[in-house]
Amino acid sequence: MDRRQFAPATERNREPIFDALKGWLPSRGTVLEVASGSGEHAVFFAPKVKPLKWQPSNFDCEQINSVTDWRAYKPSDNLLPPVKLDVTDKNWPVESETYECPPITAIFNANMIHISPWQTCEGLMAGAGRILPRGGRLFLYGPFKFNGRHTAASNEKFESWLKSLYPGYGVRDIEAVLKEASKNDLRHLLARPMPANNFLHLFEKN
Repeated sequence: MDRRQFAPATERNREPIFDALKGWLPSRGTVLEVASGSGEHAVFFAPKVKPLKWQPSNFDCEQINSVTDWRAYKPSDNLLPPVKLDVTDKNWPVESETYECPPITAIFNANMIHISPWQTCEGLMAGAGRILPRGGRLFLYGPFKFNGRHTAASNEKFESWLKSLYPGYGVRDIEAVLKEASKNDLRHLLARPMPANNFLHLFEKN
C-alpha cells in the first residue's frame, strides 16, 4: 500500500525555497525539518544538502507514514527516518541522549504556524532556542502579516478560510513572531520575499 501524500504547492515552491536556503545552511550536523507534511520537501532537499543529514518530523501519524513511504520511494543516505514531534513538548526526540544524529545545527519549518494554534509558534521558538548551538539557524517559511496588514488580498481570503476551520488559526503578524524569537535568544537576520506572497525568515541563535 502506497501511503504517500501529495501537496501540489510543494512541487511549486521547493526550488525557490532551496535557492533561498542553500547559501545559509551550516556545513555540518543535521537539519531538523519540523512538520514535514507529506515528506516531499524532505526527499527533494536531502540529496542536495550532503554531507548534512536531514531529519524529517511530524505530529500526525498519517503524515509520518507518508514521509516513510516517500523516503522508500526516493531514498537518500542522508535522509533519516521521520520522528514523531509535538513542538509544544518541553523536550523533543532529537534532544534525547539516545538520538543518533546530533548535533541539530539548523531547523526548517514551512507552513505550520498559520494552520495550527499560536502555541505551536511558541513551542517552535522555545525548541529552537534550546536545541540550536550558537550560530545555529532557524528557517521559517509561509505567509505573514506586517504591522497587522496582509501583503496580498489572497492572503486575507486565505486567513478567513483558516479561521473558518478553527478561530485560533491565522496568518501570523511577523512582529509577534519576532518577539517570540527574541524571548528565546534568536535574532532575526533577514526576510526574503518568496513566490505566492510568502516569505522565508531567517533566525540565528545568539
